[in-house]
Amino acid sequence: MIKRTLFFFFVVAFPVTLFSFISNYKKDTGTTRVIKTIIVDAGHGIMENGGHNGAPGSYSHEDEICLAVAKELVRKFHDQLPDIRIVESRPTEKIVPVHIRAEIANQNKGDLFICIHVNAAPAQKHSEITGYRTITTYTGKGKKRKKKTHEVPQYRYWTTPNPAKGAETYIWGAHKNEDKEIAMRENAPMMQEENYKESYGDIDPNSPEFIALSLLKTKQYFKRSATLAGYVQDEFAKIGRIDRDVRQRAVGIWVLQATAMPSILVETGYITNRSEEDYLNSKDGQSETASCIINAVKTYIAWLEKNQQPASNGDNSKNGKSSAKDVTAFLQMVDERERKASR
Repeated sequence: MIKRTLFFFFVVAFPVTLFSFISNYKKDTGTTRVIKTIIVDAGHGIMENGGHNGAPGSYSHEDEICLAVAKELVRKFHDQLPDIRIVESRPTEKIVPVHIRAEIANQNKGDLFICIHVNAAPAQKHSEITGYRTITTYTGKGKKRKKKTHEVPQYRYWTTPNPAKGAETYIWGAHKNEDKEIAMRENAPMMQEENYKESYGDIDPNSPEFIALSLLKTKQYFKRSATLAGYVQDEFAKIGRIDRDVRQRAVGIWVLQATAMPSILVETGYITNRSEEDYLNSKDGQSETASCIINAVKTYIAWLEKNQQPASNGDNSKNGKSSAKDVTAFLQMVDERERKASR
């Protein structure tokens, strides 16, 4: 866990110290409560035309698994952490526009955003030589015309399912290298919305300009997002799941960029691997996956409580009051820049 966290601290070149994220109301014990509201987001969903959205498996679809795991996670939250308010951004099988998901999270003042997804890997391509075909060609003209023959190999092509398996957890991050396949798959629902221009303007979530603006708004959540993601991966490793580590999205994923809170996206397994597809569709697999996430959240809460500081700590104001007002002004300035950039 320490190695994971240190890795992410070195990735970012600036400190994550914009403001405190501690909630401002008290428990009966008098200690500051660090988590009030958690947003659970089931990725993808059934589109208006009835089609599935997300990666397909051999017999199931990503959106179905996402909803089942999210529902199990919500149930466990209500049972094990009843004092925390849980908000579902996609409570039914129907798809919810991506910008609405972010709005739901922000309007409900979430302290955590947990997005459930299922991974996919392209089929592996294979080829072999099945024989040769003789090709005849001619060079020159008249008496100088010569016949030439050469053998051309003939191939057979086929694909097999990709053996990739395991779970990985993403946080948002800015990179120079891009993985377009991931961006296209995760942002596809957003691009397909009929009111795309009305909801998002001319913003390209993968553009350097938008990534830079988003980084200003999300850098203060980086440490907490990375910490929670590391705890999630630790829990997966404990139950024997292949740990594919904590990763940063190298391209723009709207729900991670537009949520004003620590946010993670959990790729629970590979639907393109039949054994993983079976596991993710089973009650035991869904329960284990949800348990890993909620156990990580419990560890995260304990970490926050251990490290929480009074709101006045680190405040540079002369009267010692919280600098929340200054932070609000800063975020409003970023919002204004974003609006201008989208025109």
